[in-house]
Amino acid sequence: MTRTITVGLDGSAESRAAAEWAAREALLRGLPLRLLHVRRPAPGPAREPSRPGDGTRWSDRMLRETAEGLRLRHPGVGMSHEQTDGMPYEVLTEAAKDAELLVLGSRGLGGIGGFLVGSVGLVVVAHAEQPVVLVRAGEQAADEHEPDPAGIPSAATGYRPVLLGLDADRPDEPVIGFAFAEAARRRTALRAVHGWALPPYYVYGLAAAPEAYHGIAREEAERLTQALAPWREKFPQVEVVEESFGGSPSIRLVEASAESSLVVVGRRIRRNPLGAHIGPVTHAVMHHSAAPVAVVAHD
Repeated sequence: MTRTITVGLDGSAESRAAAEWAAREALLRGLPLRLLHVRRPAPGPAREPSRPGDGTRWSDRMLRETAEGLRLRHPGVGMSHEQTDGMPYEVLTEAAKDAELLVLGSRGLGGIGGFLVGSVGLVVVAHAEQPVVLVRAGEQAADEHEPDPAGIPSAATGYRPVLLGLDADRPDEPVIGFAFAEAARRRTALRAVHGWALPPYYVYGLAAAPEAYHGIAREEAERLTQALAPWREKFPQVEVVEESFGGSPSIRLVEASAESSLVVVGRRIRRNPLGAHIGPVTHAVMHHSAAPVAVVAHD
């Protein structure tokens, strides 16, 4: 069975932006694109918004028109579209199992340029074991590229770097590998960010012995270098910029996302009665990144 880039489509501005991003990603990967619309069964607490005419006819028309537009703008991408009834988070999580990548839309947060991740997106990200990419409304191809020499946004220039949030003390291969592969596809650099916290017993002695801080900083920077070393060998064409610092990486990642084509973060898979969990760094990046965010599950 051929794997696809699958995108959840509901006719909203954010899902249309997600479909455009997914089509570009499908072209980069040489994979077909699958448009999937999920109709919530009636009755339900949050039915599909009422539209003129029959809801089924609207769904058919929305899918058909979206697919036709995407084929015109992305003629090299194979495409299929379908709709199914069910709870969106259940259907999309199941669809992710047969996909190379699942792409969802998220509403923008106005002036601060981030995401407002809805309940469906949060549940899917927390349970899907394939990578999930969140794309904000208004995302344009030019946003992922460097400005042209005159400073004008352009999709004809090179890609901005791929940004990777990494815990160098517990490096996870699926997350690192995904980020390197995305940078290689885009022929751009990879910026790896590692934030670390001081052991509690060091904190009170730093004023008297600042060399202790610098020693820990060197050790953490070396951990980052070691974690990335095998991947540098595997992807020699990818330029890597390493950034290790004391503190939480959330703010640094959100700030750097404005100059990135894609942000890659991880989510640990937890198969226990307490359910799935999205870590605080990934949660913050999902809600506030200015660029599309790829959440990669790992054991």
